[in-house]
Amino acid sequence: MRSRIPFLHYWHPLTALIVAGVLSAAYFGLTGTVWAVTGEFTRLGGQLLHLMGIDTTGWAYYNIVKLDGNTLLRGDGWIVWGMFTGALIMVLLNDNFKIRLPQLRRRWAQALVGGIVAGFGARMAMGCNLAAFFTGVPQFSVHAWVFIVGTGIGSFFGTRLITLRWWKGRPTLLKGKGSPSTRPSRRIQPVVGVLLAVAYVSVVVYFFASGQNRLGLGALFGALFGVLIERGQICFTSAFRDLWMMGRAVMAKAIIAGMAISAVATIAIIVVFGTSPITQVVAPSTFVGGVLFGVGIVMASSCETGMMYRLMEGQLMYVAVFAGNIIGATLLAYAWDHLGIYDALVASGAKVNLYNYTGAWGAITITLLLLGLFYAYVAFRQSRQTASRTTSPRSSALGAQDYAS
Repeated sequence: MRSRIPFLHYWHPLTALIVAGVLSAAYFGLTGTVWAVTGEFTRLGGQLLHLMGIDTTGWAYYNIVKLDGNTLLRGDGWIVWGMFTGALIMVLLNDNFKIRLPQLRRRWAQALVGGIVAGFGARMAMGCNLAAFFTGVPQFSVHAWVFIVGTGIGSFFGTRLITLRWWKGRPTLLKGKGSPSTRPSRRIQPVVGVLLAVAYVSVVVYFFASGQNRLGLGALFGALFGVLIERGQICFTSAFRDLWMMGRAVMAKAIIAGMAISAVATIAIIVVFGTSPITQVVAPSTFVGGVLFGVGIVMASSCETGMMYRLMEGQLMYVAVFAGNIIGATLLAYAWDHLGIYDALVASGAKVNLYNYTGAWGAITITLLLLGLFYAYVAFRQSRQTASRTTSPRSSALGAQDYAS
């Protein structure tokens, strides 16, 4: 049943991503850190290893991501759990939670393997879709553009993989059980959503009242990001997959617009407050990691943001994606020095930031020009795909909901 409260309606992706871009810049201005999730996934993996009696103190990667404390004592931890909670609150308020299982058992393995590949690739590149698209580009770090190119290439080949017959499997026909719109509304869900929101707000207030401002900001912004990704149904996987397979570019264009807004807001913060932009190393690992990430998210049928809100909707297949992300990130942490990835793919790299070379005006001008070119390519791809389509949308596309089955 459609809510009478406008805020509870689904948002257009453009609206959600513009707001997310502004909030991402604000979070950077307030904390000096950025909106990201896979770094915390890596720490969660390290802590699970500790529980199993495995000592990771000598692993070089954990010196980079700072494995200390526990996830509830880190601002990055509350970004992750806040996103889950914010998404769940909106799902419950809209009476949309429903346990759903994939129709084909192979989807579990595909989700797990895809999550592992994506998690491994993201951490090899020192980021993920958020740390590149929504923090790297607005922070003017060159590594983000290399990662985006790699992700585009990887997702292109990923879409070819998932359309193969052996990957898709045989379709399963289920007996109809009536239209979902005719089922009685489970009125308990909005009540639980309100109670959860009140409890979570209490936690945020406690953090600020007790002087734990970093945790309070992480919890607050994490929940806001969770609300946005759920209401806007934000998934970077669908942006690339839909573009390559159907020429549909709504999500891709919205992501580009969100990055542009975030870049403008970020440069204003840097100039006004004298904050230094955050820069990651650009190296062969950045491109290779981006390719792996692009392949993995299509295999898993979800990036990190899509996994979060879909799991909160009750789609249990995404538990496997979440587990795979943590496993992949942890495997990378081991392979970083134990298997020579750092020496082979990272050591030759360097931190390169447009702001340091061109100043504020140069950095924002180049970034907006590149985003404009990115937008033009997406629009061209959309028009070309639309003009050349000769089969029906149903036979030529594999939507997220169809694939999730």
